[in-house]
Amino acid sequence: MNLARFPRVRLAHLPTPIEPLPRLSEALGGPEIWIKRDDCTGLSTGGNKTRKLEFLMAEAVDQGAEVVLTQGATQSNHARQTAAAAAKLGMECHILLEDRTGYEHENYRYNGNVLLDVLHGATIEHRGPGLDMNAEMEAVAEAMRAKGRKAYAIPGGGSNATGALGYVNCALETLAQLTEMGLRVDHMVHATGSAGTQAGLVTGFQALNAQIPVLGIGVRAPKDKQEANVFALAEKTADKLGCPGVVARGDVVANTDYVGEGYGLPAESTLEAIDLFARLEAILLDPVYSAKGAAGLIDLVRKGHFDSSDRVLFLHTGGAIGLTGYTHVFDVAGRA
Repeated sequence: MNLARFPRVRLAHLPTPIEPLPRLSEALGGPEIWIKRDDCTGLSTGGNKTRKLEFLMAEAVDQGAEVVLTQGATQSNHARQTAAAAAKLGMECHILLEDRTGYEHENYRYNGNVLLDVLHGATIEHRGPGLDMNAEMEAVAEAMRAKGRKAYAIPGGGSNATGALGYVNCALETLAQLTEMGLRVDHMVHATGSAGTQAGLVTGFQALNAQIPVLGIGVRAPKDKQEANVFALAEKTADKLGCPGVVARGDVVANTDYVGEGYGLPAESTLEAIDLFARLEAILLDPVYSAKGAAGLIDLVRKGHFDSSDRVLFLHTGGAIGLTGYTHVFDVAGRA
């Protein structure tokens, strides 16, 4: 498995740290919990999409793109990191933002990731809920191409076989770190949405025979659909790497019990996860992805899903800047 043959631009601060979470582990009274800090990738407050963008933006550069397009929800971490990557490489960036929550709060609409989109120089279009956002984006890209512009379109979350290479690389990096640290890991847990992170990790670990099962905690789609999306992308990623068939359907596992009322809508368990990580470990989670992943981890530990002798590695996918877009869900005035 040779990633060096794929074009790549260096955008991230790698390797990201692997750290113990002793106070959280003690509070939950279950297995030993560690964290892989992909909130520390460095690009515009960091996050997991930066790894994907190293391969996607390299492809855009190779194709001579002048402008990159992508799409996501209003407080999209991916959109913010794409805007930052484009700024760093001297490209224009155009973003389509979908209203998936119905929130009208000013902070939600203009603060957090949206503020950083603008600061990085991206132009923005808005769409209502329920559309095929990748199709909407492709239509805008085609209109640009018809005018002679060289446009490169990145799917939501950066989740195609090119983007997933970023998390194949993360699997390689993680195994190297664990070996150097002399650390055994029995499970890896993370938030899963557009499928690229989980597909890359599963493909990488399976290709390396790492024996580390990956559990994705869903943030949007039902279990069957989420697992099907991840598996389909893992197959494409394995084909791209030249190791077809390395991922079996049973290697892809998602738990979607912690979505709550819907994408981008924090549940009580989401808010508890944010509170516990902040108070016990001084780590900030975002209310859309990482906190729902952590909520699943916390509840599964409490339910005895993991053996007490296990060591669980939680992948922090970043996005804490989004907290400033969600001030309406926290009782700050009542606690300050």
